[in-house]
Amino acid sequence: MAERGVRIYRMDERSDYPDFDIRDRSVRSPLSHLHRHEYFQIQVALEGETVQNISGTIRPFSRGTLSFVLPHRMHMIPHPEASRYIVINISQNFLGIDADIDPLDLEDIDPAALPLIAPFLYQEYLDYTFDESDFIRIEQLVFQMIEENKMRQFGSTELIRGLLYQLVALTCKHFETDLLRLRDAPAKKSLRKTAIQRVLAFIREHLCDEITLQQAAAEAFLSPNYLAHILKKETGRTFTELVTERRLLLAKELLSTTNDKVSTVAHASGFADEAYFARRFKQATGMSPRTFRSLARSLQAA
Repeated sequence: MAERGVRIYRMDERSDYPDFDIRDRSVRSPLSHLHRHEYFQIQVALEGETVQNISGTIRPFSRGTLSFVLPHRMHMIPHPEASRYIVINISQNFLGIDADIDPLDLEDIDPAALPLIAPFLYQEYLDYTFDESDFIRIEQLVFQMIEENKMRQFGSTELIRGLLYQLVALTCKHFETDLLRLRDAPAKKSLRKTAIQRVLAFIREHLCDEITLQQAAAEAFLSPNYLAHILKKETGRTFTELVTERRLLLAKELLSTTNDKVSTVAHASGFADEAYFARRFKQATGMSPRTFRSLARSLQAA
C-alpha cells in the first residue's frame, strides 16, 4: 500500500513475530525512505550521529536517544553505515492498549489514563536523549529483551513485556516535566484542528486543480486514512464533500459578482464538466446556477 511513495508496512513484513520483535541492523536492512507502519515502534541509538524525520519535524538521533513512533505516523531515520541501533516493533495488543481502540484514535488517548503512550504522542516535540549514566539502564533492558526474544520460552512474553514497560516507564519518569507540560498544553489539544486547517488551506490554494486525499494528507504529514478519519470525526464530511462544498461556495460568489458564463464559472470553481457542476449546484441549492444568479442579482438590486 503506497501513496506518493509513502508505504505502510504491516507487522509481518518487518518482524519475525506478530506481537513483538526486537533486532539490530544485522537482521534486516533499515528503511531509507519516508514510511509508516501499522504497529508501534521504538528505536534506540547506540552509536552514530543522524536525525529523524517524524511527521515532517526533524529531530536529532544520536547515541542515548530513543525514538517513539505511533502507528500510521510518517517517519524516517537515515542510519549511516557505521551507526548501531536497535529497532523494537510492538503490536497494539502487546503494549496493553485495548484492541477495540481504532489505531487512528490513539492520539486521542489521555496519557494521564495511560502514561505508557505519552512518549509516542509527543515525539515530534521532544528529544528523548539520556545522558551516559542513565542510558546504561536503557541498554541493559534492551539487551535483556533481545536475549529473551531469541529464546521465546514459556513465560518469555510476560518477561519481555515487563522489560518493555520498564523502558517506556523510565522514559516517562526521566522526561516527566516535559511530558506533563505537553499533555496540558492547549497546542497539543488543538493538533487535529491545526491539521484540518492545513488541509483546508491546501484545498483553497488548489481549488481549481485535480486534488486528492493523498495529496492533502501529504501536505499535512498525515496518512490518508488518518486524515479521512479526523475530517469525518471533526467536520462530519468526507474529503470529497469538503472539496465540493468549497467549490460550490466559490461558484456562488462568482455567479453573484461576475458576468462570466456558467461554463466559465464551473471551470473556475474546479468543475471540469458543466453538466456535472449544474447537477451538484442544484442538489446543494435547489436551483440551477442561472436561477441562482438571477435571484442573487434581484436581491442586490432591492
